Amino acid sequence: MNLQGFAFHTTDWDKVPAIRYPGETGYALWRTVEAGNARVRMVEYSAPYKADHWCSRGHVILVLEGELVTTLQDGRSFRLTPGMSYQVAEGSEPHQSSTTTGAKLFIVD
Repeated sequence: MNLQGFAFHTTDWDKVPAIRYPGETGYALWRTVEAGNARVRMVEYSAPYKADHWCSRGHVILVLEGELVTTLQDGRSFRLTPGMSYQVAEGSEPHQSSTTTGAKLFIVD
């Protein structure tokens, strides 16, 4: 990963404003820091949540709390719990997030 445009800084996520995005069900709260070619996010999904779209963006996602189910457009599905992550390249495998319990994620994309 070649992060560009990020000078060293720390982030107090409680001070980053949250933006609410509706899903097919539930909602997502995004706290986002963007610079250069990347964004870093703390994302919380309500219970229950299902994304309203297929995503093709590349990500590194770490589950901090709860349970995340990521379904690939080809039908495969992966259950992630705290301490688990997934990595996917830009444009490689469309994916969709959902959770029945709610989840908190740390995402770099």
